[in-house]
Amino acid sequence: MAAPCSSGVAPERAAPSSGMYKLEIELRRGHNLAVRDRGGSSDPYVKFKLAGKEVFRSKTIHKNLNPVWDEKVTLIMDSLSEPLYIKVFDYDFGLQDDFMGSAYLYLESLEQQRYCTHCRSLHGTGCCLTLRPRLQEVIFQFHLIKRHLWYNNNFVCVDQQQQSVRLSELHRKSQLWRGIVSIALIEGRNLIPMDPNGLSDPYVKFRLGPQKYRSKTLSPQWREQFDLHLYEETGGVLELTVWDRDTGRRDDFIGRCQLDLSTLTKEQTHHLELPLEESRGYVVLLVTLTASAHVSIADLSITPLDDLQERREILRRYGLWKSFSNFRDVGIVQVKVMRAEGLMAADVTGKSDPFCVLELNNDRLQTHTVYKNLSPEWNKVFTFNVKDIHSVLEVTVFDEDRDRSADFLGKVVIPLLRIRNGEQKGYVLKNKELTGPTKGVIYLEIDVIYNTVKAALRTVVPAEQKYIEEEPKVSKQLLQQNFNRVKRCVMVLISYGTYINSCFEWESAQRSIVSFVLFVVVVWNFELYMLPLALLLLLLWNFFFSSSRETAEMDSEPKGFMDKLYAIQDVFISVQSALDEVASYGERIKNTVNWTVPFLSWLAITALCLATLLLYLIPLRYLVLAWGVNKFTKKLRDPYMIDNNELLDFLSRVPSDVQVMQHRELKVDPGQSPNKRRRTNLS
Repeated sequence: MAAPCSSGVAPERAAPSSGMYKLEIELRRGHNLAVRDRGGSSDPYVKFKLAGKEVFRSKTIHKNLNPVWDEKVTLIMDSLSEPLYIKVFDYDFGLQDDFMGSAYLYLESLEQQRYCTHCRSLHGTGCCLTLRPRLQEVIFQFHLIKRHLWYNNNFVCVDQQQQSVRLSELHRKSQLWRGIVSIALIEGRNLIPMDPNGLSDPYVKFRLGPQKYRSKTLSPQWREQFDLHLYEETGGVLELTVWDRDTGRRDDFIGRCQLDLSTLTKEQTHHLELPLEESRGYVVLLVTLTASAHVSIADLSITPLDDLQERREILRRYGLWKSFSNFRDVGIVQVKVMRAEGLMAADVTGKSDPFCVLELNNDRLQTHTVYKNLSPEWNKVFTFNVKDIHSVLEVTVFDEDRDRSADFLGKVVIPLLRIRNGEQKGYVLKNKELTGPTKGVIYLEIDVIYNTVKAALRTVVPAEQKYIEEEPKVSKQLLQQNFNRVKRCVMVLISYGTYINSCFEWESAQRSIVSFVLFVVVVWNFELYMLPLALLLLLLWNFFFSSSRETAEMDSEPKGFMDKLYAIQDVFISVQSALDEVASYGERIKNTVNWTVPFLSWLAITALCLATLLLYLIPLRYLVLAWGVNKFTKKLRDPYMIDNNELLDFLSRVPSDVQVMQHRELKVDPGQSPNKRRRTNLS
């Protein structure tokens, strides 16, 4: 039996803190943990953190205040100066787990080559306390070994370079996933109605290790597909919870279920009906486990696409002969992250601890941290699998902070279709909103290899949605920006309409004559195939003759407070007027059908009967020609005629719902007649 070691509140006898160490930890059990759930229990799990980074997370023991984990983990360290933080959480099926307590252990207080059993008391503030009765406790066993290597028959310590290589290798392996879980959420069956009307607005939350996904809130038929990463060779446990969305208050919990992925056969689609554990009903899924394609992290000296044999193999895999196999594997992208220059200083020392994060849809990899440097060199190569050629590669530089979340230093987004293979390029970093530059330039070299046929076929299927997206917030600036975008689109349509109307108005005789002849020829010879032909000609015209294909830049001119206030006021007035006009025309059409004004409804019946008779007797081609001739000659027949739209003029006579309410007569109250009021006043 292992002898207990000292309490570890403070190191009295420090072991040497240089060299490479292996720490073997056995997480045994917890005792008398805090209650965090409504039922008087908790679902505890444990996190180990070292130097501000999470190095281990235990499994979750459901509904137990005295859990038994019996899990082992081995950590490789190059120093014992940092304490090991132990934090216990209650697993919540929402987005935020409840904190239950924490403790820490000074590693320098451990004796080498000896198994030590520790009983740690937890405290809500993270302080380390001495053991007291009835306190929360977690029991561990530690075994600390100093790592050595045999070299030329001599027993020597590992040098610093080998330590860094080993730690970099551990960091690399911790990020790479071993497979992909493709999940198609089909429907829910026989779910308990949670709303007073006997219905529900259900959605499903998924959790696989640290990954989370939330489905749409719909009727029980969701019909959506997404992928999660497999980091464990055994597969792990997929956890599902079903919730009912309630506006203005906390969502109602419907039920939960779990799926052990190790029981599923790989490369095969499984149709599953998972019963809810704490409620009635089922969740229907299609689950497929597939091996991970090209995902890797390497040094510049081991670049996959620089190897001619491997490059030929990749080109063959994504050649035209492989166009109809594995449609989800469109291609690969290789990103060489060289260095950055002139980064922002985020620390009080005037330096930063930068690291780089690369994201392609929901795939995320990152470099190591270069400490105290504003011009770091990473020299790493990252390879991603491309599932959609229209994806955007996001490269973000952060400053590492041990005590809090990382600070943002800059970001750049690169559409895959804009990449030029083999070109090393410096990208100016942008701010979080990607609207302007910030300090620093990052140097990348990117190569994309993909199958054109697969990329084209994937274009017409739903795009992959990001699992983690910021909740939308009310923003006056964003409202004004979106309004201006819509306004620009509307103004383009109005300009086209004005140009066409100028042909009817004979502002330019030459242009009107050409338009009239073209209209008559096209209508007389029109066939259905001419519609896509016209769009094709428009695209070709813009390809050859468009002066600039760049989109218009956003208005970034700085404005004063009063200018911003007036601009927001104009936006609200314009939006209010537009909504009123759209709603009014919709209500007028409805009131025409509902016989709100019988005279107008009879008039509409007469016009529809006449239109039906004309379309029955006269071919549509002749009617369109007659309409066009009338429009072109109207100004010639009567130069002073005011142009109008008969349909809109008719609808303007039909009252909207607001006008119907305003026109409604109020009933007279007999108790308040004039004679009665006069008698009351006389008395």
